[in-house]
Amino acid sequence: MAKQKKAPRPKAETPKGFRDYFGADVTERKAMLDAIAGVYHRYGFDPLESSAVETVEALGKFLPDVDRPNEGVFAWQEDDDGDWLALRYDLTAPLARVYAQHRNDLPTPYRRYAMGPVWRNEKPGPGRFRQFYQCDADTVGTGSVAADAEICMMLADSLEAVGIERGDYIIRVNNRKVLNGVLEVAGLTDSEENSGTRGIVLRAIDKLDRLGTAGVRSLLGDGRKDESGDFTEGAKLTDRQAELIMRFVGAAELSFEDRWLELRNLVDGSSVGEEGVSELRHIVDLVRAQGYGEDRIVMDPSVVRGLGYYTGPVFEAELTFEITDEKGNPRQFGSVAGGGRYDDLVKRFTGQAVPATGISIGVDRLLAALRMKGRAGSGTTGPVVVTVMDRDRMADYQSMAAELRAAGIRAEVYLGNPKNFGNQLKYADKRQSPVAIIQGSDEAERGVLQIKDLILGAKIAETATLEEWKDQPAQFECARAEMVAKVREILAR
Repeated sequence: MAKQKKAPRPKAETPKGFRDYFGADVTERKAMLDAIAGVYHRYGFDPLESSAVETVEALGKFLPDVDRPNEGVFAWQEDDDGDWLALRYDLTAPLARVYAQHRNDLPTPYRRYAMGPVWRNEKPGPGRFRQFYQCDADTVGTGSVAADAEICMMLADSLEAVGIERGDYIIRVNNRKVLNGVLEVAGLTDSEENSGTRGIVLRAIDKLDRLGTAGVRSLLGDGRKDESGDFTEGAKLTDRQAELIMRFVGAAELSFEDRWLELRNLVDGSSVGEEGVSELRHIVDLVRAQGYGEDRIVMDPSVVRGLGYYTGPVFEAELTFEITDEKGNPRQFGSVAGGGRYDDLVKRFTGQAVPATGISIGVDRLLAALRMKGRAGSGTTGPVVVTVMDRDRMADYQSMAAELRAAGIRAEVYLGNPKNFGNQLKYADKRQSPVAIIQGSDEAERGVLQIKDLILGAKIAETATLEEWKDQPAQFECARAEMVAKVREILAR
């Protein structure tokens, strides 16, 4: 009889395109999201937690960066009724479903924020994962551009609340109606016949920061060859059409009043374009009235946003400080948030137009920016570790930890093998513990214990002489009754 083969052990590895988040990552992200939630809450927005699973029908055909409907999602078919379900790919499509389903019970307008993971079944790459966090805030049920202005101001406040200093970010605002008006005047009306050309124009404008005006102009014409020799097909516009687009893109460089005059001239004869210029000017006037100058919120015609459902104002938050890329070249950090008005999304469910506007923050990118600025990590200190010198006295050690916790101090008792005391301190270092508590039988009889300042000890070991060690002891004895007070003194440092 043939010997039965053992089943192979499963590989201990994360699925492709996914990753694990450990203590510091989770703590830093939570602290950042709590700060943002505090701003949203002060603006009157309520939290919403919707299901991570939606019907494919509810998610619709608005999946970003995918040409074919229902591609790019993690979906499966139910056995009993044959319905297709999918993990949500963003937090906006679920909001549209929630509002349509519960609109009779919700206030109008409905202001909500949501934070959580989303999933996209796309090819992973460097810095591109299939699961990531989003942080959204939306107002549904009002067409007032005051709602768009409020979103922009709230986004600026949120960036400052998490530690992005004024001057290190800018909120750029545009209006898709203005761009549609310019395209209409240029003879590129919103029709199936022009859809391909309009798409090339939008993508070209979106690359202004990277390619400059010359690169954009090439893409509006016959096309552009990059440094590697790859050729990108252009929109093949006439010189007149391309000039109109370039004047629109360059309007941001004009003085404050001249740019509005230029925009009005560019959309002259287009009712949708004129409406867009009026809305955009109203937004800018509203934020200026609240003290948000061009150092924080600015009109920028180059902001187009890629999603097809944007119908009016669009916004983008860009971090302006420099970082060094993989090749050692300096560059700006770039965008960390985007959004705009999407008045047709809820209409899919209700058949009636429901105005809405909102913003989505890229949580991982913003957290990476905070780390580069040294603004993350303040909440990653490990617990105080109570070491174990005598196994028979475990109850005493647990009492010490309980006393520290009751005082609001994070603490734990070492639960590994206590025979090797050095391993206990190595454990405390790996836990990034600031303090270790040590008490043997002799110290217990005298009513004292040893407190070891692990952070100071590490610094002394790196830089100090023996004399400096004596002046700044990293380990000292104190009365058992003074344990909490002494630990607090060390943590306060």
